[in-house]
Amino acid sequence: MRLIEGLDALQQLDLASIYGADTANSHSVVAVGVFDGVHLGHQRLLHELLEMASSLQGMPTVVTFANHPDQVLRGEAPSPLCSVPLRLRLLRRAGVLRLVLLRFEPRLQEMTPRDFTENVLVGPLRARGLLLGYDSALGKDRAGTPERFRELGAEYGFAVRTGEPFLLDGQPISSTAIREAIARGDLDAAQRGLGRFPGVLGHVVRGDARGRQLGFPTANLRLQPGAMPPAGVYAVEAIVDGQTWPAVANLGTRPTFAAADAPTLEVHLLDFQGDLYDRELEVTFRRRLRDERRFADAAELMAQIERDVAAARACLQA
Repeated sequence: MRLIEGLDALQQLDLASIYGADTANSHSVVAVGVFDGVHLGHQRLLHELLEMASSLQGMPTVVTFANHPDQVLRGEAPSPLCSVPLRLRLLRRAGVLRLVLLRFEPRLQEMTPRDFTENVLVGPLRARGLLLGYDSALGKDRAGTPERFRELGAEYGFAVRTGEPFLLDGQPISSTAIREAIARGDLDAAQRGLGRFPGVLGHVVRGDARGRQLGFPTANLRLQPGAMPPAGVYAVEAIVDGQTWPAVANLGTRPTFAAADAPTLEVHLLDFQGDLYDRELEVTFRRRLRDERRFADAAELMAQIERDVAAARACLQA
């Protein structure tokens, strides 16, 4: 996946010089949105994007935002379902081949639909198609409705289509509802909306090696912003270099020893041999096994970890 970061980098993009003027790669079929969480509604839209890109012979391209537009437009924004790096990873898995990551700023805020067409769609991206969500409204004063972009598409020579909402229990899938499900620890409800269990992406950093001393080495993750379930011990899956490992994780403050000031995530990969320091780890929460609690001593903690490992293994093998 080719990543273009920032409006300046986008406007310097010359696809015709990179790929040749007449190839499919030198044109784009574009979807625009935050895509927070890349939930089932987003996944349906991305599937439509791939079909549209194939029929119009353009590269499937997503324009998304490093910050939520509501933070600029309304002064506040919902907390993200997942971090930007995890969102980009999920978009790549969905088949997006070109991704434009913009910061929502005054230059974008003040673009009229025509400005957006000329400075984003037709100029740098050489768009042959634009796919909009059913409730999209882009550009200054939200004037870029699907109807307005159909007018501009007819003028500038690109097709415009609108995706249908993905209904769950008769209602369009809601990022807010998924976020609330994760916060209360309802992983199954979150999975229904996401199409996968919720997860996080983090960088493995060095800890105090206490897990290794206890016989259960853990990867300590420096977490990025994203929705997290309540503190506790979880059966999880950990993705390392594209390979998925069963694992057990503790999310919390480690009260048995010197409690952490903020929640941490420690992950013990079952059957894994190797060094994880300084690597990225994607962790998917599958089932909550128990509350986090304080133990009398290290021996009591080790006995409980053995039970947690057995419970996680049984859960993930089921």
